[in-house]
Amino acid sequence: MKTNKQVRLSYTAKAKEIVSQMSLEEKIYLMSGRVSMEEMLEDFKERHYNWRPYPAGGNDRLGVPELKFVDGPRGVVSGNSTCFPVAMARGAAFDPELEERIGHAIGQEVRAQGGNFFGGVCINLPYNPGWGRSQEVYGEESFHLGVMGSSLVKGVQEENVIACVKHFAFNSMEWARFKVSVIADKRTEREVFLPHFKDCVDAGAGSVMSAYNLYHGVHCGHHDYLLNQVLKDEWDFDGFVISDFAWGIKDTVEAANGGMDVEMCHTKFFGGKLVEAVRNGQVSEEKIDESAVRIVRTLLAFTEADKDTYGKELIASKEHIALALEAAEKSMTLMKNDHHVLPFSKTETKRIAVIGELGSKGNIGDHGSSRVFPPYIVTPLEGIKRLLPNAEVIFDSGEDLEQAKQLAKSVDAVVFVAGYDHDDEGESVTNEDADLKAGGDRKNSLGLHTKDIELIKAVGPVNPNSAAVLIGGNMIMIEEWKQSVSSILMAYYPGMEGGTAIAKTLFGDVNPGGKLPFVVPVSESHLPQVDWDATEIKYDYYHGYAKLEKEGIEPSLPYGYGLSYTSFALSNASFKTVDDHIIAACEVENTGDVTGDEVVQLYVGFGNSGLDRPVKVLRGFKRITLKPGQKEKVEIACPVEKIKWFNPAANRWELEEMAYEVYIGTSSAEKHLIKGSINLH
Repeated sequence: MKTNKQVRLSYTAKAKEIVSQMSLEEKIYLMSGRVSMEEMLEDFKERHYNWRPYPAGGNDRLGVPELKFVDGPRGVVSGNSTCFPVAMARGAAFDPELEERIGHAIGQEVRAQGGNFFGGVCINLPYNPGWGRSQEVYGEESFHLGVMGSSLVKGVQEENVIACVKHFAFNSMEWARFKVSVIADKRTEREVFLPHFKDCVDAGAGSVMSAYNLYHGVHCGHHDYLLNQVLKDEWDFDGFVISDFAWGIKDTVEAANGGMDVEMCHTKFFGGKLVEAVRNGQVSEEKIDESAVRIVRTLLAFTEADKDTYGKELIASKEHIALALEAAEKSMTLMKNDHHVLPFSKTETKRIAVIGELGSKGNIGDHGSSRVFPPYIVTPLEGIKRLLPNAEVIFDSGEDLEQAKQLAKSVDAVVFVAGYDHDDEGESVTNEDADLKAGGDRKNSLGLHTKDIELIKAVGPVNPNSAAVLIGGNMIMIEEWKQSVSSILMAYYPGMEGGTAIAKTLFGDVNPGGKLPFVVPVSESHLPQVDWDATEIKYDYYHGYAKLEKEGIEPSLPYGYGLSYTSFALSNASFKTVDDHIIAACEVENTGDVTGDEVVQLYVGFGNSGLDRPVKVLRGFKRITLKPGQKEKVEIACPVEKIKWFNPAANRWELEEMAYEVYIGTSSAEKHLIKGSINLH
């Protein structure tokens, strides 16, 4: 079977022939979005952003289809579509096969809504978890981002929808996103912030979106180094680049020469201004031809391959909603479970208190460009009521602490629901005309709101049969209050069926198997420090779990950590190299009483390196399901290519010839890993 890229390249001759028949104006028309800011604002007022696919380009005379943009990534933004858990939650599932199935469902709904382009493969790396938009990505680890993003690309594009990977690159601040210039040295750039983009390009992504921010003083929307030299020349990317919406480019000539192919969502700097720039010699017509061929080739390859019809019945269908529920269930991450208080007994729990204002809120993520408008949302309160129709389920907002205490004393189980909503974090959206103000970075604290901390500390100890359910898009600090509650469940923003998944997990219908896609530190000071209003910021080589390990700091909870209602034992580990791959294997046995999922993780260490390198990095993972007593051999392969370092002096990737530590286990903590060694020469 041909890859996406091979299929697209087979259209090169046809695309060149079509482009050769176009006038300059027609070619530049292909490069231009067709939705004005006024129309976008009207959509906001009448319905919502991207209610309909947003068009760009097209040529009826020569049979070139329009680009029809639909946003994401937690589902299709147009219409009333299925809302999946946010990408961070799906990252916690550590399940590429599930993510590919979600990609298929999203691709089908894009088509059913009339689109052919999905702008929702968001894989920026959160340098600090306070980045408001980090709920749109899969976690803090580059390798993991690449695997999960590639899976979404494959699923979407197998439905003949162009997958767009964003935002290229170094986009991980909201408040300063239009002005900040990110600085990084070449090793940091190549080893930490760009590999996941290359993974998605190698997986066949048909489009890449540039970022709002600057990199080394140059706007990413006209960054010759990023777009032309790295993406198109070095990585051999054959698709086309689109700008981030409305403010993604700042200059006609710089953008066109810098590698921008399509200005979205409206034409401000391209169109007539670009025609004039070509005619006065500032931009060559060959540059326009190159962009036009990229656009036509990609659109034809996807459109002509599409033989299926996608009816409206696919939108928020039973099958897709069931998939959203499965994703929510698989993302649930059990962070603490003292005395095995969870799961609560469905038969013995007659009265349940749900405390905290988020307990009754349909809370599916931010109100920025990724916002999905599903036909319904199941809240945690509704989920518990539906699961236990014969129990008394009492809601309390938690505002009156004494009242909440008395309630907690009187019930069989207490569920606190705490965390964030769209006002606390998300894409920074402010527009007075559309009555919009939401999102932004968590610049004041990475912990819960003070009122939530006080609530849990005051009411949690009253009833030992208690669980705190956390809602949020990235790491939430737990140190201040974790001793006040018996169990902690991270639910992220769990999508339209989130309340169902939370209830089923709390009461044992679902055994949590999610793993933290980020480290939880003891102190925020252990993370990279960020000025969220900076005009310039340097991104260092270390962040997240790699930073803590390098500095010898024990986290509160390690990367890749998650408890289960059963127990697992790993044994008979082996490590070898075969055909330029590191192979780690072990036997995993379910030693508990219920069926459960485990995520087996492969790490490679660099203790013998003569360079400044991490203690170890994730380089493979596999999620498995085992019945009680069942044992399975798990084998994980890592390409040797993935453990090379980038030599900036030689401008190339190189392999250190030495003995590498190799680990296989259930989190990044050494106590959860079996260690081995391999020699590479």
